[in-house]
Amino acid sequence: MMRFFDAMSGAKSQMIDPADALPGRDEPLPVPASHLVLGNPLETPFPEGSETAVFGMGCFWGAERMFWQTPGVWTTAVGYAGGTTPNPSYEEVCSGRTGHTEAVLVVFDPSQTSYEELLRVFWEGHDPTQGMRQGNDMGTQYRSVAYWNSQEQQAALERTHYAFQIVLNDAGYGPITTELGEAPTFYYAEHYHQQYLEWNKNGYCGIGGTGLSCPTGIAELG
Repeated sequence: MMRFFDAMSGAKSQMIDPADALPGRDEPLPVPASHLVLGNPLETPFPEGSETAVFGMGCFWGAERMFWQTPGVWTTAVGYAGGTTPNPSYEEVCSGRTGHTEAVLVVFDPSQTSYEELLRVFWEGHDPTQGMRQGNDMGTQYRSVAYWNSQEQQAALERTHYAFQIVLNDAGYGPITTELGEAPTFYYAEHYHQQYLEWNKNGYCGIGGTGLSCPTGIAELG
C-alpha cells in the first residue's frame, strides 16, 4: 500500500472549516483486542498508574513502531486526532475533509520511562518544521502534533519545544510547525492499520528525523 501523495493526487494543505467537515458516524471502528507485539489491550481500562500521550508525526505506521520499541511503553495504537469528524474512516481522513491528523496513542508506565523520553523519541523521529507534510507524504493528515494530558506534560512539551527549536535554528532549519494543545478525542483507526509494520514487514514508512538530538531533563522555563 503506497502512502505518498503529490500535487496531482488532491492532497490538502489547508485545514478544512469545521462547518464543512464530513459528518462521520456514531459508532467507533472496531480494533483488535490486543497488541501484536506487546500483547496488551489497545483500549481502556489501562493499568492503574499508567499515563497516556498522543503524537502525530507523519505516517502513523512508522511512528507507532518507534513508540512500541521504546522501553516502558505498555501499549500503542494508531488513530485520528485533532479534527472535527467523529469516528472517521481512513479514506475520509485522507480526503482532507475531517481535520484530523494520523496519530499514535502511547500508554506508558511512568515508573519505567518518562514523558520527556517519549518527547525525545517524538522530536528526533521526524522533521517538525515541515508544515502540512512529512517527507513525501503531503496533506493535513500528516501534520506534526503533540497533545498533553496534564499540566506536567504541557510543561515538559513546552520546554522541549523551546530547546529543540534552538538546536534546529543552529542547524539551519526553520520554525517548528508542530500543533501543540490539550489532548482531543482520539479515534481508533481501522484494525488493519494497527501495528501495520509488524504484520507487513516490508510496509511503507515515509518518516525520518533530522539527525539532531533533542535536549531533555532541562529546568522549567522562567
